[in-house]
Amino acid sequence: MSSLLQVERLIKDYPGVRAVDGISFSVAQGSCFGLLGPNGAGKTTTLEILEGITDADQGTILYRGAPRDASYNQAIGIQFQHTALQDFQTVLEALQLFASFYEKHRALDELIALCNLGELLKRDTRRLSGGQRQRLLLAIALVNDPDLIFLDEPTTGLDPQSRRNFWQLVEGVRSAGKTIVLTTHYMEEAEVLCDEIAVIDRGRIIEHGHPEQLLHKHFPRALVRIPLRALPDRQTLPPDFEVRGEHALAATNDIDQILARLNRQSVALDELHITTPTLDDLFLKLTGHGLRES
Repeated sequence: MSSLLQVERLIKDYPGVRAVDGISFSVAQGSCFGLLGPNGAGKTTTLEILEGITDADQGTILYRGAPRDASYNQAIGIQFQHTALQDFQTVLEALQLFASFYEKHRALDELIALCNLGELLKRDTRRLSGGQRQRLLLAIALVNDPDLIFLDEPTTGLDPQSRRNFWQLVEGVRSAGKTIVLTTHYMEEAEVLCDEIAVIDRGRIIEHGHPEQLLHKHFPRALVRIPLRALPDRQTLPPDFEVRGEHALAATNDIDQILARLNRQSVALDELHITTPTLDDLFLKLTGHGLRES
């Protein structure tokens, strides 16, 4: 799969801090690429450089193998983390307004159907729920029929059901052959949507690849968690386990062996949890703090 976007050694400094510190990656055409990390990691700054909103201090960005030019702005769509909409305007009027900014735009009927806006067209944008507003903003990002779409933490603040509904919309956009660059601090969102991720911490990419491949690289197939209060005493903790907060955690490819060992040591298993590793576990392993921490 050919690269639509190539990023090489991006650097961005602000007074007293290097927000982006030598980031490099490429985005395959037709894929969803995720920039994953906690608040303050450098995700949004990187995205703003790619969108042309902020200039990098150093580095190169190539679109279809060439430096960006004026046509780039017509080829991209952006859903910002925070977007202000015109007051006293209906959903349909908002779509018509943004469509008027482009010489050519996608048929509004297609956007309305794609983003499930049919029942909302006459509603004032101030009266939309969080999920409805995000669906409208996605339609606005797609109004010029872009080849490359940037989504900056698009589901932050949504309830779990609205978040999953939005994921379905993004999957529909990707299945239509569009290329997506997504920032998020939700581990499940990246696992569901992204073909490839770059894990960012303190302005640097600390790991890069397909989510499932990265988890296989860094973890055995299962994580066994048990509360410390279930142990007769901490001296009985098997050597496979390490203490994290109020729990003991072991990564293993042999669950039966771990359980047998705990049974031999008379450890109560009522509150034991066996899970598969997640991107949050990966981030914690790589950085020492979770994805949602600042």
